[in-house]
Amino acid sequence: LLAIEAIESSSSEQILELAKELNLQEIIKNRIVLWRMRSTNPMRRAHTRRILTLKEAKALSAIGCRLASRLAVPIRQLMQAQQQLSEKQIPPEYNFRMSEYLDRFRAHFRSRMNPRRAKVSIYQDDDKLNELAVSLLSKLLFCTGTLGTQRLWMSLFDGEVK
Repeated sequence: LLAIEAIESSSSEQILELAKELNLQEIIKNRIVLWRMRSTNPMRRAHTRRILTLKEAKALSAIGCRLASRLAVPIRQLMQAQQQLSEKQIPPEYNFRMSEYLDRFRAHFRSRMNPRRAKVSIYQDDDKLNELAVSLLSKLLFCTGTLGTQRLWMSLFDGEVK
């Protein structure tokens, strides 16, 4: 969701609209419930000790994939720009869209994630955060295709379920 927010600034409102469209308003009733769900991530600054339920996780996955599908063109453009920049060994600052995406992503990440967490502390460097932002773009692109929601859901447990 951070990568989606870095691409589309109005994604919070879109999440709530999609919850209604997908008949998930029982799970995501309002902005506060959405914030509480997102705060179950232990790497966030405003972390709550509540565990995300299976229904909530599936709802967020479905919404994330639907948003990614809506943003398929900008995601592909960003991935293409990244590929061209890396082939020519040009820094991302030379491409306006990529530079803007990375700036937004870094700002969102740093404002929302707890830097005292070990998994977050490795992203203190801009280059590491840029790598994360680009890898999340490729995962979003993975979600835009046929059965994207199912593929995302399965990838969340890849190697985790025995």
